[in-house]
Amino acid sequence: MSTVLEVKNVKKVYGVQNGDNSTVALDSVSFNVEKGDFIGIMGPSGSGKTTLLNILSGIGKPSYGEVYIGGKNITSLDKNEMALFRRQHLGFVFQEFNLMDSLTLKENVMLPMILDKKDKEQMEAKSEEIMKLFGIDEIAGKYPYNISGGQQQRVAVSRALVNDPDIIFADEPTGNLDSKSSGTVMKCIEKMNQERGSTILMVTHDAFAASFCKKIIFIKDGAICMEIVSSGVRKEFFDQILDCLAVIGGERNDL
Repeated sequence: MSTVLEVKNVKKVYGVQNGDNSTVALDSVSFNVEKGDFIGIMGPSGSGKTTLLNILSGIGKPSYGEVYIGGKNITSLDKNEMALFRRQHLGFVFQEFNLMDSLTLKENVMLPMILDKKDKEQMEAKSEEIMKLFGIDEIAGKYPYNISGGQQQRVAVSRALVNDPDIIFADEPTGNLDSKSSGTVMKCIEKMNQERGSTILMVTHDAFAASFCKKIIFIKDGAICMEIVSSGVRKEFFDQILDCLAVIGGERNDL
C-alpha cells in the first residue's frame, strides 16, 4: 500500500513566535494517509481541525513542518504552482456545495476537466459514469437551484471525483443537510472509497458521518490526542466515536 499523504511535524502559530500574543493552532502534528484510506478528523470547536485541513490542502502554510502529497512537498510550492497542483491532484467537498448556478449539473461535474482542457468525448463519458454511480444521471440537465441540498452535494461529490484525484478532502460535507440527505451523501462517499478506491480525508463534528470512516484521528488543543480504527461494524464504531468525544469534550450527535 502506498502513502498518499505525509504530515510531518506540522505546527501553526498565529502572531509572533513565543510572543505574548502568539497562539499555537497546531502543535507538531504528524500522521500518514495510505492509498484507499477513509480517515476522519474530529475534535472540539477550536481544536485546529479547519487549520489542519487548510494546510493539508495547500490553502494555508504551516509555520513549521512539511506536507507531502504523492511524494511532493506542497509546502514548498508557490501560489500559482499550488493552484495547479490542487486542480490536478486534489478533490474537494465542502459544507457549502459551491456549485455554479449558471451551469447544468453535468457541466458542474465536468468543470475540473474543462479547466484541464480534456477531450470532449472523455469528459462526457466520465461525467456520465460518475453521475450514474451516485444516482444523479437522470437529472444531469437540471440546474442547482432546481434540486435538493442532498442532490447538490452528490453533484459536488461527483465533481470532486471526476479528475481521479490523489486524495479528496471533505470539510463538514453533511453540515447543511437533514439526517436523510446526510445518510445518502455519506453512502455516496463510502461508495467512492469502497468501489473506486478513492483516498478520503474528512473533517467533521458529526459522529454519524464519522462512523462511515475507517479510522478517526482526534485532535485537541492543536495536537493529536487519540486514534481509533473501525472493525467494520458501523454501529459499534459510532458508539466508540461518541465515547471518545465524551472523553475529549467534543460535540455529541446521537443517532
